[in-house]
Amino acid sequence: MKKTLFLLVATAISCNSSQKTVKEVATEASTVASEITYAESITEAELKEHLYIYASDDFEGRETGQPGQKKAIAYIKAEYEKLGIPAAKKDGNYFQEVPLEISKLPVGKLSLNGTDFTIGEHVLTFTAANTTADEIVYAAYGIEDTSYSDYNDIDVEGKIVLMKSGEPKNDDGNYTITGTNETSIWSNMSESLTKRIQIAVDKGATGVLYYDADNFNRFKRRFESMKTNNSGRMEVVDDNAPEFYSLFIDQVLATNLLSNIETDNEPKVLSKSLQLSFESSNDKIASENVAAIIKGSEKPDEYLVISSHLDHIGISANGDINNGADDDGSGTVALLEIAEAFKKAANEGNGPKRSIVFLHVTGEEKGLLGSQYYTDVDPIVPLANTVANLNIDMIGRIDPAREGDRNYIYLIGSDKLSLELHNLSEEVNKKFINIELDYTYNDENDPNRFYYRSDHYNFAKNNIPIIFYFNGTHDDYHKPSDTPDKINYDLLENRTRLIFYTAWEIANREQKLKVD
Repeated sequence: MKKTLFLLVATAISCNSSQKTVKEVATEASTVASEITYAESITEAELKEHLYIYASDDFEGRETGQPGQKKAIAYIKAEYEKLGIPAAKKDGNYFQEVPLEISKLPVGKLSLNGTDFTIGEHVLTFTAANTTADEIVYAAYGIEDTSYSDYNDIDVEGKIVLMKSGEPKNDDGNYTITGTNETSIWSNMSESLTKRIQIAVDKGATGVLYYDADNFNRFKRRFESMKTNNSGRMEVVDDNAPEFYSLFIDQVLATNLLSNIETDNEPKVLSKSLQLSFESSNDKIASENVAAIIKGSEKPDEYLVISSHLDHIGISANGDINNGADDDGSGTVALLEIAEAFKKAANEGNGPKRSIVFLHVTGEEKGLLGSQYYTDVDPIVPLANTVANLNIDMIGRIDPAREGDRNYIYLIGSDKLSLELHNLSEEVNKKFINIELDYTYNDENDPNRFYYRSDHYNFAKNNIPIIFYFNGTHDDYHKPSDTPDKINYDLLENRTRLIFYTAWEIANREQKLKVD
């Protein structure tokens, strides 16, 4: 140990160009000390105090659009006002209105060359659709990738597109996109369906007929469940979005459209007389995101967004309240405490160089709707200037799989878009917290697909680097038993401080994060 120390000292003395002055060392030490001081303002006691209020029965499970959700946003707003942190919106309103509607299951039929196919049998759709067409464009797999595209020789502008699941193979039997016997993301239904539809939208298509023999029954079960429960699908209302139809079809209808669809991989125009006649009734829902901001001292037009979802699943049919203490009460109170720590720093002249937006989104449980509205319809700050999103969704409990090994947090997505962000996250953790960063759910092959299941994904799809902080699920997940008394407050404190330190580094580093 002494020899190592001597060598380090000797090296420092011999390399005058890299030697730090006493003043530089003192400044660095002061900076580190201040970070720690502000992080230490995040305490078990304050987190617990917040959560016992926020996840109480008074908030009625915080279901989107319901009275409990209104109580939740009022509480969050009041806390930011107490802290003296202003609203992020220019008009001074902490609330961002998120227009939603519940589309009841449609009724009606699809007619193909005079033959009727009733909804619920050979065709499924979850929204109204009324249009006619004399041509359908077959786009084979509907894929557009860096090395392969089904759209090279077809124009889908103003057309309905027929596509199928799967991906192409070469003559040697290997998959075209990977060049191996391993499939790509295009074989994963959860991820690829959204990508396929978005590509069609971007190319001006008016609708998609999607054939997936392996998953049609899955869509049908969901349809039947909604029909039995007389429930609808909650969606963001975007009056400026073009009308678009998504329909799922079975083998019978698919082969009526193209008899050899299973083997035919050549895009082409099909002369077909198609009529869609699906009607549904919609109920309007009023809901809100809550957003506050601390302006950056040096780079105010660059933004770090830290997010959590404010909603939960409300009251069960039997009257039980689902308090959602972990999901996502833990993330909500963590975000409030992080905001308080940054405000304390700002009050003492050590505010972040970049602006920080504290974003509490609604409708996560209904399909990431609040974050979808924020990113796709009405960003409060420009997405182009948003350097990263740190998303907090369930950080107060222990995954049963980690029982007895509690000093951990699952990280998802840190390396997906920016290796620089991933490395920064690792370094910050080693420097300040030193808990295990578990990447189990970051695996592309993870069947849970958590990367696509929380609000960070709406930022990621816009090419904004993200980290999703998550403790994993547990037996109380989405049950009335997810209560504040079951939260591990020491872990909640530690994990919240980790996120604060990571945010501090992102907000104060000289260069903004590089996107790979």
